[in-house]
Parts: sequence; structure tokens; C-alpha cells
Amino acid sequence: MSFTLQVHDSIADIGRDAWDACAAPTGDPFVSYDFLHACEASGSATPREGWGPRHLSLRHPEGGVIGVMPLYLKGHSQGEYVFDHSWADAFQRAGGRYYPKLLGAVPFTPATGPRFLIKPRRVEKAEPFERGQEAAREALMQGALTLVERLGVSSLHVNFPTETEWRAMGEAGMLLRQDMQFIWRNDGYATFDDFLAALSSNRRKTIRRERREANAGLDIRVLTGAEITEAHWDAFFEFYMDTGSRKWGRPYLTRAYFSMIGQTMADRIALVMAFRDGAPIAGALNFIGRDALYGRQWGTLDEVPFLHFELCYYRAIEFAIERGLSRVEAGAQGEHKIARGYLPSPVYSAHFIAHEGLRGAVGHYLDQERPGVAAEIEAMTEELSPYRIGG
Repeated sequence: MSFTLQVHDSIADIGRDAWDACAAPTGDPFVSYDFLHACEASGSATPREGWGPRHLSLRHPEGGVIGVMPLYLKGHSQGEYVFDHSWADAFQRAGGRYYPKLLGAVPFTPATGPRFLIKPRRVEKAEPFERGQEAAREALMQGALTLVERLGVSSLHVNFPTETEWRAMGEAGMLLRQDMQFIWRNDGYATFDDFLAALSSNRRKTIRRERREANAGLDIRVLTGAEITEAHWDAFFEFYMDTGSRKWGRPYLTRAYFSMIGQTMADRIALVMAFRDGAPIAGALNFIGRDALYGRQWGTLDEVPFLHFELCYYRAIEFAIERGLSRVEAGAQGEHKIARGYLPSPVYSAHFIAHEGLRGAVGHYLDQERPGVAAEIEAMTEELSPYRIGG
């Protein structure tokens, strides 16, 4: 089957209708047009910031976009959460040029989701169109690899794809990497107390104590939809800037980004806000997917014991239980999440490196890293799980 591929330097060039016809059926908020457009239009992910959109669209011979892929020309490795700085340093010390590179990912978002977005098959032509979907995914993948050569860049990196996509990229010859995140899974709990009942006695007592201390003297609310106002975003941006500046020096997201997602994605947002005497002092931003709650940024202007755990982990669990969501993905890193019920789970990335020598060295490293990560996930689950044995 013959397809036509096109490269776009903004998601607006593809348009909401065409993009979301491919992205919306996934139920993933981060590959939606509104999220990616907010990243670009707000000045957060732009060429000036080292994020040059090179999105792919795929057209069927009969006309119409049937597939898209979020793709960026990157001038650095910041905001990716899959760390290849050592590869870049080694290549550049050897006289190579690692940047720019191509990145298939969602800016600033370490959440697993589809990276090759294909319009759903038509029921009346199920089998032929299903085969067409597979061909479309392959065409997008090969298009991204071809773009590496045409642009003369060092590499292609696809971060946080689904496991199915990851394995397909491995079959296509890309190098496979595995890491871990800490994810809470809903075992059919009807209430937060049901979740606590699945934990060991010591962990139940600790979490109840942490929640009492975090809530003392505060009014904590979970806001969604029209409940979220610009005043809330003003406060949250202040939290975000303060925390971000202390942690990594230069927060990525602009104030305009928060207004834009508030205007276009309010029903897919759960904003947890803590107030003292009516004044906001802390907040945590979550996005609502079809079957998951995704924790993103958080910040505070007042150091309250255990408030981070309450806003980012416990309120997220409560919300997921109330909505019947299967899991909470609370972002990258954080072994302390295990004690709060978030267990280690694998996450993935795939890499193509044009230079044969660097590709061989990185491939050898990854072949050793993957089994080590898998063993660490197993050991941490067995040794550190807060859940009752046999519970």
C-alpha cells in the first residue's frame, strides 16, 4: 500500500480535526491536539527553547490524514526524562555532533502512551483496514528514520512508547531501553479505606498519620472543569515557578501554557489545591485519561509536613477510585512512592543512532542495562512492597 508522508513545523499546520481523528481514540490526554498545541503556542516547546516541531502526517492514497506522529528536532536533552547525556558527551568528545537529534515524544511529559497515532479502522472494512493500520505504523516509523538521514542529524529517540510499539521498533532494528516508574494500580477498591486495608498494618498507620498532619489547618480541594479559574492558575504557576527554580533552575512551562490547557482541557484536568485561611499555598496538577490519572507538576510556598504526599499521591488515589480509573501514574523517579502504594513498573524508549561506532557502544550498554533494570524492579517489588503478603 502506498502512503504519502509530510513533515510539519507546527501542529497547527496539521489541524485539530485531522490530528484528533488519529489521537483522540487513544484516550491519552498528552497526545491530544490541545495539549501539544498548548506546548507550542504558549512558547514552552518552540525552536527557540530547543524544541523544533517536525511532526509527521500520513495520508492514504484515497485522501485524508490517517496517521500522525509527534516529532521534534531537539537542540539538547532537557525535558525528556530519558537520559542520554552521557551518549552525547562521549560522541562529542570523539569529535561527533550529537545535537540536533530527532525526538518522538510529548514535551516535558514522562508518561507512557502511543507515539504512532493511527486513525481507527472502519468496521465495514475491518480486516483490510486493520492490515492498513499496521502498514501505517510502519510507514510513520520508517518516515522518522528516513528524516534522520535527510536532516543529517545524529539519531532518533522515541520516549515512553507503549510496550507494543517498543517491541515493533526493536524488530525494526532500533536499540531498546528499559527504565522504571512507580505506578499505583486499582485492585477494584471502592474507597480509600479499601486500599489501606490491602496494606500492612504499619503502612496503614503511617499513611493515616501523614494524612492527618498534612490536612491539619488546611482546606484541600480537587478542582475540575469550570471550577478551575485563572486565579487558580495564577497561584499554581507561582507554586510551579518556586519549586522548579529550587529543583532544576529553569522551569520549562510558561504562564500562558496553563491558561491554554485551562481553556481547552479543563474537563481532563484534576487540580488539587491546598488553602490556608482561604489563601492558596500549594497545588498538584493531574491529567485525566480514559483509564488513568497522570500526575504532573506540583509546588508549594509553605513547607507543610507530608503535604506533597497528600496532594500528589493520596488525593490522586482517592480521585482514581472515585472515577473508577485503573491506575495513577505519578511521574518520573521517586522510590519513596513505593511506601505509598506505587509499585515499580517498566517504561520504555527506543533509539536509532546513525553513527555505527556510537550505535554499537550504546547497544552493548543497553543489552547490559535492560536485565539489570528488570531485576531491580523484581527485587524492589519483593522487598519493599507495602502490601500485605497474600492480600
